[in-house]
Amino acid sequence: MSDSTVQGVLVLARHGDRQGFYQDPTTYTASATSITPLGNVQEQQLGALLRSMYLNASSPDWIAGVNPTIFTDSQVLVRADGSDEGGVIVDSALSLLAGLWPPTTAWNTTLANGTTVVGPFNGYQYVPLQTINADEDISLEGNTQCNTWANSNTAFYNSPGFLQVANESAAFLSLLPPFLDGRPVTLQNMVFDYMNVQSIHNKTFFDRLPPTFLAQARALANYHEYGIFTSPQLNGIGNVVGQAILPTMFSALNRISNSSDPLKLAYNAISYKPFLSLFNMTGVAQSNPELAGVVNYAASVVFEVRTSNASSEPLLRFRFKNGTDDAEYTTFNLFGSNGDIPLSQFINTLTPAGINNTQEWCGICNNSVNRGCAAFAAQSALPTSAAHSGSHVSAVGAGFIGAGVTLALMAVILAVLAFGGLLTLFPRRRKGGSVRITSCRLVQC
Repeated sequence: MSDSTVQGVLVLARHGDRQGFYQDPTTYTASATSITPLGNVQEQQLGALLRSMYLNASSPDWIAGVNPTIFTDSQVLVRADGSDEGGVIVDSALSLLAGLWPPTTAWNTTLANGTTVVGPFNGYQYVPLQTINADEDISLEGNTQCNTWANSNTAFYNSPGFLQVANESAAFLSLLPPFLDGRPVTLQNMVFDYMNVQSIHNKTFFDRLPPTFLAQARALANYHEYGIFTSPQLNGIGNVVGQAILPTMFSALNRISNSSDPLKLAYNAISYKPFLSLFNMTGVAQSNPELAGVVNYAASVVFEVRTSNASSEPLLRFRFKNGTDDAEYTTFNLFGSNGDIPLSQFINTLTPAGINNTQEWCGICNNSVNRGCAAFAAQSALPTSAAHSGSHVSAVGAGFIGAGVTLALMAVILAVLAFGGLLTLFPRRRKGGSVRITSCRLVQC
């Protein structure tokens, strides 16, 4: 609607350019990698573009009330995947935030003696972000250690459609070994990432590679990844990455739409994987087949929460920019609609597919070992009277439950040993001495 104004935004952004990266084709267990200076620049430029759109009072998309000069903590929520692709995603988030709130001499303080001190690096602003550990929070990595999803990948590789594409692409793939430094070449183990990284950073490789090969490899990679990270049904296991991130998206969008909540900008720094699931689940990829593939470095989606005199409830607009390939954002329609949709429609349509907590994820992914699932498995093994039916526990809470189960088990073992005379539970205390128990918590930020 032309008369609508932006109340706030939810940004999902992929990391910037990085070094080589390998993922197991079934489980997607990944190798280490690191961001490049180019990746930092891409993200900083993206942040600067978002700043020009939403923090600029002369922009038609200006978010009224946001402090464009000094970062205000209550107005911003930043979450970054701290497990996938090493530290690349967190590093990318820091660069994007530096573009959103660049250094300013206004970031200063005046001391009692009259001296004014400007922050380091000419007023660099340290915007806090939440680093999301996949072992404690499933929201940004729904596929990691998800056994049901891994099994579906195997089924996909054995499907008639995949086998047909593998057969049709065999002639092209047979031409790639001279360029891949001994890497195996199959459609299942598609090597586009290696080719893409080398074409950016290796001039010898770039000069040798035939001009059509990278585009052909990318087309096959798009087919491969879209088949892995989507399902025709909203609650299909291929969409598990999108299903996991949805509840945190709903929370941010609801907060932004609430005029009594100060939140104006929420930002999730992620890998390429959630884009595939979300584009599929919202119908954007079906209406725009060019989006049914791997997004570029520094690609981003903005969900704009808008208000309009023509609507009694907040509206939602979906905008996408595919990295540096696009100079500006393009608006796409959600669920085949024609224009902005009510925020309630977005939430109500996708809520049934959302994975709301770790316990749900453990059941869906058939995991009773990893990411806090062992605690739920232990809990379900207790007698009915001892278990809390229907309880919802976060991954962090599951860790405490697991620790409690372990301590209880250790207490039983110690009691048995003491009863057998093999252990003295209460050692004699030395005169003037004391027994001290300390605990420490390591926080990664």
